[in-house]
Amino acid sequence: MIAASYHDRVNVLQGASVAISSPFDRAEWFALLADSGIEPIVALAEGEDAVAAMALTRANGRLEPLRNWYSFTWRQLAPEGERGDALLAALARDLKQQSHRVTLWPVPDEDGSATRLEHAFRSAGWQVNREQCDHNHVLPVNNRNFAEYWASRPGKMRTTLKRKAKKVDVQLLTHFDAQAWADYETIYAQSWKPEEGDPALLRRFAEEEGAAGRIRLAIAHHEGRAVAAQFWTVEAGCAFIHKLAHLEETKHLSAGTTLSAALFEHVIDKDRVALVDFGTGNDGYKADWMEEVRPRFRIDCLDPRQPRAWLPLAKRLAERVTQR
Repeated sequence: MIAASYHDRVNVLQGASVAISSPFDRAEWFALLADSGIEPIVALAEGEDAVAAMALTRANGRLEPLRNWYSFTWRQLAPEGERGDALLAALARDLKQQSHRVTLWPVPDEDGSATRLEHAFRSAGWQVNREQCDHNHVLPVNNRNFAEYWASRPGKMRTTLKRKAKKVDVQLLTHFDAQAWADYETIYAQSWKPEEGDPALLRRFAEEEGAAGRIRLAIAHHEGRAVAAQFWTVEAGCAFIHKLAHLEETKHLSAGTTLSAALFEHVIDKDRVALVDFGTGNDGYKADWMEEVRPRFRIDCLDPRQPRAWLPLAKRLAERVTQR
């Protein structure tokens, strides 16, 4: 027997049978999102010896992932294999009682998540459309040290670092530091980046990652002034690049390149990660640092038995006809 239930508190995710592979799988991350004002709907499927979960919210007239712009990925929290697949299928069937539409993104598939979710919803009778919605640039380290990795970078990057590295002093921290974080916030606010989405949530996340020993925070100083900053974390053999910014007026210093090189060296040679993850987005400069691109998917599920689904189903069909 599999029983489905729904909860407005994310602490129930502690019982989900899944290995944590990124910050965005943890109950603590979902708690930060809930505290930021996003109302959670945690869907659970419980069997005799396992639990599967989907952390969701209700928005735009449908069920969507419990996520925000800081989230690299969203995925199901379920055990591997047939047991987990059965739990997911049961949960997909029961979700018809909650909404006519469930849209999930950005879902990875290098771990099979997008395929598992697509199959679960299809088997439960949903009409499913799966399409790529984003890109994820990554660096598989492949047992190289930093020197070996750096030797394979574009010559222009290597020359820039050689010429500019001594123009800034690098402060690299493996714990949260209030002054360094204040420097980051000042740099970001004066950089070319758009306004920070939720600075209070990001700081709390950085504090928690610092307390757990996972933070890698680097600040570049020029003549005593903080001019560039980067916020990374390290977990489960992977380094995640969350935020980076520099003062546009000091662009000539190439402080961002110097900081990135210092952080790559640290996570490769000291943390010995197997992968570096540059998050979502297909910015051209990421290709200089990374070597592979992975797709991120949107899985849009409509229940054809519910009248509210008929119009979007008709639109989907019309789009397919037009594309053909």
